[in-house]
Amino acid sequence: MTLLSRASDSAGLRDYAFEWALVDVETSGLVPRRDRVLSVAVVTLGPDGEQTGEFSTLLDPGCDPGPVHVHGLTPERLQGAPAFEQVADRIGALLRDRVFVAHNAQFDYDFLAHEFARAGLVLPVARRLCTLTLNRRIDPPTDGLTLGTLAAHYGVEQTQAHDALDDARVLSGVLRGSLRQAALLDLPLPLVACPPRQDPRFAPKPPKAPCAYRNPGRAAPGGPLVQGMKIAVTGSTRTPRAELVAGAAAAGLNVVSSVSRHTSALVTNDGASGSAKARRARAEGVPLFDEDTFLRLLDDVRPGTPHEEGAAVPAGASGVPAPRVPQEPAAGRPAPADPPGTAELPATEPTAARTRARALGGPLKGRRVLALGGTHAAAVAARARIVELGAAAAINLSASVTDVVVLDGGRGDRRMARIASLELPVHEPDWLTDPVGAGQQGTPGRADAVRVLPRGGVVDLPRTTVPGAAHWTVTATWAQQASSEIDVVAFIVDEDEQVSYDDDFVFYGAPENPAGTVRLLSDGPTEQTVSMDLATLPPGARKIVIAAAIDGALTFGDIGAVHISSGPGTGAAPLVQATLDAATTERSMLLAEVYRRGPLWRLRAVGQGYDHGLDALARAYGVDVAD
Repeated sequence: MTLLSRASDSAGLRDYAFEWALVDVETSGLVPRRDRVLSVAVVTLGPDGEQTGEFSTLLDPGCDPGPVHVHGLTPERLQGAPAFEQVADRIGALLRDRVFVAHNAQFDYDFLAHEFARAGLVLPVARRLCTLTLNRRIDPPTDGLTLGTLAAHYGVEQTQAHDALDDARVLSGVLRGSLRQAALLDLPLPLVACPPRQDPRFAPKPPKAPCAYRNPGRAAPGGPLVQGMKIAVTGSTRTPRAELVAGAAAAGLNVVSSVSRHTSALVTNDGASGSAKARRARAEGVPLFDEDTFLRLLDDVRPGTPHEEGAAVPAGASGVPAPRVPQEPAAGRPAPADPPGTAELPATEPTAARTRARALGGPLKGRRVLALGGTHAAAVAARARIVELGAAAAINLSASVTDVVVLDGGRGDRRMARIASLELPVHEPDWLTDPVGAGQQGTPGRADAVRVLPRGGVVDLPRTTVPGAAHWTVTATWAQQASSEIDVVAFIVDEDEQVSYDDDFVFYGAPENPAGTVRLLSDGPTEQTVSMDLATLPPGARKIVIAAAIDGALTFGDIGAVHISSGPGTGAAPLVQATLDAATTERSMLLAEVYRRGPLWRLRAVGQGYDHGLDALARAYGVDVAD
């Protein structure tokens, strides 16, 4: 079936008429800068959705093919296949002047970008579209958003999963079905600009060996040093810096790149130095050691306390960063760390009515309700009431929206015409006081499986022993803005609420930490995802803090609510969601924390805003940000 085969659809679908290149790769691992492409397939479609060409090939990666049980590509099957540089020109010709399409597109795009870079070429892609991101916006009534699940939903036959050519052909059918549904909902396509990718991120960067010991605190004047102490170095040294760092690490010290109140000592040969590290050390009272003293103390470093796997987060270590920040949070302080064994601890004590509603599931259980219009305060109150009644609060029109509440001025929203054509129930604000007709549930079984958290709510993440199943994602979604962009970031912090080194700050400019355990996935202007491999994080990594910051003049009060959803893996159905409305004048906001509690990992929906920007937030977590 072609994209424009029905005359009734053609007018609405003309906005989605592009030259398309649908891509699938099978790889030797999950880290593009380290692992290789084993097979690649490209299927091209014209603006009408008709296939115009296809190409697929196995590749000789020159390395171990990795998880053969997943892709079935043994060394014997790959023997004699061409190297990537031998087919790069042909692949480039198929991609040039077309929109690059893949399911979890950043994955396929990054792998091909690295392969082109290794071949001394530039990946000829200007824009990409992720069908996973598009279907998050559509939110179809499925149990997940994997390619196979969406293929079944859109009526596309899949014969051989994890075969690159079959997956690319299936993807073409999923794209056609997704575009039809997007047209029905009048959704803009989440196209992502793809500037040329020739930068230092393509150079392999070995991860820093994590320190095995807890930070014992400040060094005493004259020593001794204790394993786990955080040591910073500034200025010139007679000993090469690499040797100094290697010696400290071998002795069990934690060499950090910036100074905070948690730094144990600063090594400098110029106590009056005007460097940022020296100024901060003097302001915080951090001891200063010259190089000779430090080298002498390295000969007698005292034993430290090892990190314990699964140790509890210290009380009060959850929420606002430990260091001082330029302004007090405008939306109040987050909840304290929950006591051991607590399954869920809301940020505030629920009223009796809220307790009863949660116990019964609420009269709107299983529903997804979109509130339109109103002042910021009115919209916040309406979404809070929606959650109290057991429903999920939507911020965008999608296929899963079951009801619409129109606040003051909401009738003028451009989506009202589409809502009318979809025949969705439209309610006045007083419906949230007494939701008449709420007996009809949402999509059976689907919404009930998603835990709706209030601001400050906590949930245990499921424990699993399945290999590779410890990958967890947190996706943040918001309403599209023309005048400002939102950047989602992640901080991997220790028991002091500090990054161990700057590379544990994951953001657009550094979208993964060197170990590849935390990655930022950006496949749309209204959503970004943080992917975490919790099983491979070192014991000293106590928490992953996920935040958002506005790049522009707007505040979160202008942008509105941020919706977060979390689940195991990029295509799995979310198990947890929350709509965060806490911010008004703030320009940065803590969205969620994933942290250790005993043998478990937990997720907290935070919703804590700050009036300052991303640079001050990063400094608060110990990142060395240039002035």
